[in-house]
Amino acid sequence: MTKLYTKTGDKGQTGLIGGTRVSKADIRLEAYGTVDELNAQIGLLVAEDLNPEHTTFLQFIQNLLFTVGSNLATDTTKTGYRVASVMKHEYITAIEQEIDRLDSQLTPLTNFILPGGSRKSALCHVCRTVSRRAERRIIEMSNVYETENKIIVFVNRLSDYFFVLSRYMLMEDQMQEILWKQPK
Repeated sequence: MTKLYTKTGDKGQTGLIGGTRVSKADIRLEAYGTVDELNAQIGLLVAEDLNPEHTTFLQFIQNLLFTVGSNLATDTTKTGYRVASVMKHEYITAIEQEIDRLDSQLTPLTNFILPGGSRKSALCHVCRTVSRRAERRIIEMSNVYETENKIIVFVNRLSDYFFVLSRYMLMEDQMQEILWKQPK
């Protein structure tokens, strides 16, 4: 590609993997666009001064989000998934293992907590909520188009990961969680 702009989307349509042209308002684009938004939010979190092991794992997730986006952008009625579009069970297992590793070092949760406590923790909560929205968009897409369940499971695990990471970062920085208090 010699130019960044192609002009092929100037009339409100874009191409899927497989060549199908669809409206930019198609639920598929909403789904993989929200995944892209999550990736950008993770990039903002990674830009913080993080423990290098967190940075490495977050960048692993960012790479996998390209897999998710490519998977969602594939018109399987026209072509099969490319190697880079295949979600593997081992990726889900890696997220689950990291959740368990972090959670095992935290005090048990006995109250609801408010997002915040530090900038890094708050950014984790933004990633958590965007993960949840991406999951809803992917489920909505799956009501119309065939969608691999592993994609839904992976994105579901991400929201759990960001929740536990938010708590872990507060612990690392020796900061207190903000406990929810019922208004009187």
